[in-house]
Amino acid sequence: MRVVLDTNVFVSAVFFGGVPGQLLGLWRDGELALLLTAGILTEYEAVLHRLQRRYPGVDPEPIIGLLVRQGEFVEPLAQKTPICVDPDDDKFLLAAAAGGCLLVISGDRHLLDASGWQGIEVLAPALFMRRYRSEKEHPRGRRTHRRR
Repeated sequence: MRVVLDTNVFVSAVFFGGVPGQLLGLWRDGELALLLTAGILTEYEAVLHRLQRRYPGVDPEPIIGLLVRQGEFVEPLAQKTPICVDPDDDKFLLAAAAGGCLLVISGDRHLLDASGWQGIEVLAPALFMRRYRSEKEHPRGRRTHRRR
């Protein structure tokens, strides 16, 4: 499954773990592919390095290197009119659209409000994980009960 992670989700995963950290675990295990643009990577790096000054025990370089090697990079679509109330959030939807990805994972209210733009769903990390686990337990097309 291909997804775009907004910066807060990605940075939270690296520094604090929790549900966002589970998303990186799925990526590590090959269950998710992370889609990004050069601009998204630049934003990830800037925020990771800024937080590293507050949390010097965390070294963001290995995860940045892994993203460069294993992330799926796309050229973002051009958009003349804003999609989100905060146009800085548009880059995540534009990356998803450019890569044919139908899912952005974010807790950002502006992105969540834009869910449905060009068929792209925006889900909070916890909701995504609940759906993911449910799908793993009960895959579509597989019967969970017998017909009589």
